[in-house]
Amino acid sequence: MNNTIETSARIVVRDVLALKKGEQFLIITNPSEDVMAVSRALFDAATEAGAESSLIIQHEKTQLDFANKTVLASFGALPEVCASISANKMGKDRAASEKPLQLGDQSFDHVFHYQMDGLRSLRAIWTPGITVDMFCRTAGIDYGLLNRRCSAICDILEGADRIHVTAPGGTDIVVPVAGRKPLRDDGDFRSGGTGGNIPAGEVFISPLPGKSEGVIVFDGSISLNEGDMIVENPVRVVYEKGFITSVTGGLEAEKLLASITAGEKTAFQFERDGKLPAGEGAVRSRNCRGLGELGIGLNPHAEIRGNMLEDEKAFHSCHFAIGSNYDNDAEAMIHLDCLVRNPTIRVIYPDGSDAYIEKDGMLSPSLEAIQ
Repeated sequence: MNNTIETSARIVVRDVLALKKGEQFLIITNPSEDVMAVSRALFDAATEAGAESSLIIQHEKTQLDFANKTVLASFGALPEVCASISANKMGKDRAASEKPLQLGDQSFDHVFHYQMDGLRSLRAIWTPGITVDMFCRTAGIDYGLLNRRCSAICDILEGADRIHVTAPGGTDIVVPVAGRKPLRDDGDFRSGGTGGNIPAGEVFISPLPGKSEGVIVFDGSISLNEGDMIVENPVRVVYEKGFITSVTGGLEAEKLLASITAGEKTAFQFERDGKLPAGEGAVRSRNCRGLGELGIGLNPHAEIRGNMLEDEKAFHSCHFAIGSNYDNDAEAMIHLDCLVRNPTIRVIYPDGSDAYIEKDGMLSPSLEAIQ
């Protein structure tokens, strides 16, 4: 399904963000063709809807870089809505990394998360690596149907003890999730404290740190510090007591291990430079080998093309993240999403009963029947 860029932007502004007249809309982007085009389309659609739109441009950042000071300062205006339309990442918050922002017993290392997850005054979308083609194909979906499917899968995951994932490529891992809340990227970001990707379309959950056991074979695509790539030689990753003990395969495995190692080294360097509190370097370095996420792709128009923003939303796939999680109890310098094709996802409850979300990449009949 291909819409024009203008139509897709209007759908996002209207159906995803529900921008209102007079709201402050902050768009952060980079000077590269695709993200600039998407940013301008959103700027125009938001202005058409009556929002007070601001567009700020910085050079491309990786997940190991800091955002420009001016970008971070723009959050001081307390915008109601933010769109990070980046070629890679928005960038870290230097000041909050050195001295985390506190809200009660919560601690935040980025002003963006402080406002969205803490104060819940901000709603947002973020689109690392989006292209015009991707935006036109995947943004104008039936968000009502997506919401209903996400809700049903979250209901299945609620109260789970562990999740057993297998796949034809060799994946066989048990992921403990007792007490964890499933999260969704369903494109419903109409209220403060909500946000997610465009394209939308996944349900995800944070594994308990230090608990996962088994093997994951990434045979779809992988995220690296320098970008994403389609996997030609599957990457075999072994987890013991929640941490990676080996990464094997071809060139892709070498690149993935290099990204993990870079994250480990960066954690210690940040501590030496005073960018992290004393002792935090070792913690974040260790967590670079943790399992931070299990996600399930649910966007019917997403395809595996070597761009993780889209790949992780594709039907017939699940993804695991190496590094930091979304429950903020296993901070790391990296969060590397990597895909498994055609998984079987079995949810196991404390009493031993179970339910299937997917078998060989196909949604269970009850989930497939949702309209």
